[in-house]
Amino acid sequence: MSRRTDYFDDPNAPKANSIVPAVTAFVVNDAGDVLMERRSDNGRWGMPGGVQEIGENIAGTVIREVLEETGILVEVVGLVGIFTDPGHVIAFADGEVRQEFSLCFRARPVGGEIRVSSESLEVRWIPRSEIEDLDASPTTRQRLTEGFRDLPVPRIS
Repeated sequence: MSRRTDYFDDPNAPKANSIVPAVTAFVVNDAGDVLMERRSDNGRWGMPGGVQEIGENIAGTVIREVLEETGILVEVVGLVGIFTDPGHVIAFADGEVRQEFSLCFRARPVGGEIRVSSESLEVRWIPRSEIEDLDASPTTRQRLTEGFRDLPVPRIS
């Protein structure tokens, strides 16, 4: 059973009861491959990320989450976009229903070795040509599209 269920513009979705600052990381290596993980909470592919903790700045959140989830140490180099679509809500097994509030950062790998964590079933560098074949959420696909566009101004939605 999934510990997390994402709803996208679903009139039957539960009503949000929280908003939490969260990050995702668009990490690309020198070969142009993207760091992705198959999440343990829903089995789908996504970019590493998570919620900001008290006492850390947002770049620190990105670095910590990527390292914890994938074993890769990154440097934050930019902002892909801010994603706050109220039509995307995430229901957790504990009763929390979160409205999306995600900052997607551009990062580059600077060290470490790929490994899985309790939050990931699989972690891989994925070639751009294979991304369409992944089981990924619409919001993950949106972030990947924006990341690959590599525009000088972040997307704000």
